[in-house]
Amino acid sequence: MKTASTSHDATQTQNRPHLELVGDDIQVPLVQGGQRRYINLDFAASTPALVEVAAKLDEFLPYYSSVHRGAGIKSQISTSAYEGARETLRAFFGALPTDTIVITRNTTDSMNLLASCLPVGAKVVAFTSEHHTTLLPWQRSKGSVHYLTMPKSASQAVEQLSDYLRGQPDTTLVAVTGASNVTGEIWPIAELATVAHQYGARIVVDAAQMAPHLAIDMTALDVDYLAASGHKLYAPYGAGVLLGRADWLDSAEAYLRGGGAVDFVTPTEVLWSRGASRHEAGSPNVIGAVAMAAACETLAAYGMDELAEEEIALADYARRRLADVPGIELYRLWEPEAARIGVVPFNLAAYDHSHLAAILSAEFGIGVRHGCFCAHPLILELLNVSDEQATSLREEIKTGNRPRLPGAVRMSIGVSTTRDDLDYLVNSLTKIANEGPSWTYAIDPNTGEFTPAPDPREWPDLPITLDRTT
Repeated sequence: MKTASTSHDATQTQNRPHLELVGDDIQVPLVQGGQRRYINLDFAASTPALVEVAAKLDEFLPYYSSVHRGAGIKSQISTSAYEGARETLRAFFGALPTDTIVITRNTTDSMNLLASCLPVGAKVVAFTSEHHTTLLPWQRSKGSVHYLTMPKSASQAVEQLSDYLRGQPDTTLVAVTGASNVTGEIWPIAELATVAHQYGARIVVDAAQMAPHLAIDMTALDVDYLAASGHKLYAPYGAGVLLGRADWLDSAEAYLRGGGAVDFVTPTEVLWSRGASRHEAGSPNVIGAVAMAAACETLAAYGMDELAEEEIALADYARRRLADVPGIELYRLWEPEAARIGVVPFNLAAYDHSHLAAILSAEFGIGVRHGCFCAHPLILELLNVSDEQATSLREEIKTGNRPRLPGAVRMSIGVSTTRDDLDYLVNSLTKIANEGPSWTYAIDPNTGEFTPAPDPREWPDLPITLDRTT
């Protein structure tokens, strides 16, 4: 992302890293012939690696070895790097010195881990607008879960939670998102935390979308638990993190049972470790942890407040430009002036969301996301799908059929997004709206998605196996 013109000291600005991504200059084939630079507008799903992250990993890889108990110098270096990553994550997210930092696979893994650690009889409350990661894990916990209806504003979210907890003061945990992966709305985390604590509940924040775009200080927000993913944070190497209070984590059964999670084992008894290792059985993802920490260090050096300011300005620009496309419909849950990260869902008249995404990719080299974005209740609400329609879809799926689900196209921005990229998207959508596609498309029987028919694009010759049937 280009540095915005600000009043910062010139020397400080010069010392900030340039946020460059691996693959930024990749050329992709178009169905009509030729190539063009890939326009990545799918950052909310998964992000490329920062160049600095890849470079740091290249330097570290020769020293990679086993961790925790290895006597060799490589093992000692790898252990130090792994534990150092944990402390970098603590600092980046503003966790307390007493908080436990568990390295996981991703946000979903983190939330399921926390669900497994809830006290017996725990009562959890979440909003139905949540990503499935924040909506579903509690159904497998040792207690119960209650879902609040979708709020129409940030203030209404706080009011709804307060009203519910006033009537259910024995609620154990409040689960909320930091920023919506569908509409981009930034949730009032500090206010929700205050309400939760007022009634004796704890709060966990799904920060998968929040972490790459906004500064987070768990201590200032008074958040008890926070989950995030490296693959959303410009470190797509298979690691995530759960940060938070130690007592539930120390008293729960180990999330996984195996080596590394124990202090002593006999055929009849196991003494489980305390702290993060209790839930990190098996050989940990050292590379993923180091990569995530490297990304956090790079973003922190750039300045998360500066990054947020730049991205929010870009997002506002995108929404204004997209609104002028003929036949487009933009979706939001809250009022237009609500604070949002750079996530914009939309549909274009007369086009199925899968069809439109396929056209943007095949004819224009633009990568977007489409579908329900792992937030089915929210999508049904935004698209005004009736209860009767939802029931019909559900019953058809139960029979083994796969009906086409309602959905949208989602544009999401990241550190490499420019106004030129957004203008190109708008111009491409306008061309589609006015002239239609220049190619033919059909539903792929293997995926149920629209694809070019025929598809003459040649894929790169990579030194790995590619399965083109999925």
